[in-house]
Amino acid sequence: MTYNVFDSSNKKDHLKARAFFDNAPTIARFDKQKYPFLEKLTRQQMGFFWVPEEVDLTRDTKDFRDLTKNEQHIFTSNLKRQILLDSVQGRAPTAAFSPIASLPELENWIIAWTFSESVHSRSYTHIIRNVYSDPSKVLDDILDMQEIVDCAKDISLYYDDLIDLNRRAALNWHAHNTPSPYRHKLALWMALTSVNILEGIRFYVSFACSWAFAELKKMEGNAKIIKLIARDENLHLAGTQQLLKVLPQDDPDFALIKEETRDDCVAMFKSAAEQEKAWAEYLFKNGSMIGLNKQLLCDYVEWITNRRMQAVGLPTLYKTGSNPLPWTQKWISGGEVQVAPQETQITSYIVGGVKKDVSTETFKGMTL
Repeated sequence: MTYNVFDSSNKKDHLKARAFFDNAPTIARFDKQKYPFLEKLTRQQMGFFWVPEEVDLTRDTKDFRDLTKNEQHIFTSNLKRQILLDSVQGRAPTAAFSPIASLPELENWIIAWTFSESVHSRSYTHIIRNVYSDPSKVLDDILDMQEIVDCAKDISLYYDDLIDLNRRAALNWHAHNTPSPYRHKLALWMALTSVNILEGIRFYVSFACSWAFAELKKMEGNAKIIKLIARDENLHLAGTQQLLKVLPQDDPDFALIKEETRDDCVAMFKSAAEQEKAWAEYLFKNGSMIGLNKQLLCDYVEWITNRRMQAVGLPTLYKTGSNPLPWTQKWISGGEVQVAPQETQITSYIVGGVKKDVSTETFKGMTL
């Protein structure tokens, strides 16, 4: 494969190219796609464009002052963790996946995905500026919190391995330093699995904590921002889940890798779940809040871990029933929240969501 920005000699039919490791995409064409789901995700992400300043946090300033010391600890610690997670995710997808993407719709999706993560990072600063008179009190000591740093290390590990192999392959070092294609694909698979866990479990545990305050009619502006972020993360989660499903069909090597790494991937999910439970213990070390405590959050971790594992074809780890935090669903599924436009900010709109595939049959039977 090549690592050129543009390879005019690559005239391979893009509908027959593999998703990764099959030469860099050349003409950025979107009339036909090998994987239409990627184009759909990109169009949805573009339609969801938003900026954090759209959400008024004036009331949150007062709400935060009225929180108990324990509640302030839960809110601030959770916010710090979200900042660090998106510090990784705001730059890593482009650095890790773009150099080895072979399809224009995949390349475009990675760009849209990464950009939206950068908006999320900016959102946290917007929140901090509104609830803290001195934002540096929150930002300066994030890297001193071992509970947060350990999580970031686990996520970055697989990203860093893939980025390193991308660089070595691009520089075409001596044969003994150039990664084998199979080793390179293995690193990609593990990185995608790690990102799937981040997007589908770690983020959602943080979201639940943010929404718990809004259920008590506190910090509602923050909750609305997190709702917008969750709407984006639903797309990112869908993207990683679908890629993990189609890659084994796309390339026989990935079919082998999927089976060879099954136990390792199960272990990754288990490690992440246990880490999230340890985080729950840290959050509630000084006491619980109405509607959420350590045990409920741990139960939610197990429930959502099982769901994410099932979605990528892995055996589940825990015995769970229904969602132990059922109120989170109304925040995740924005369409379930019915409000009058004049009463609150609308967070479920789509920009530029025009339906093109309309024919004469579409309006058959309609009369004026």
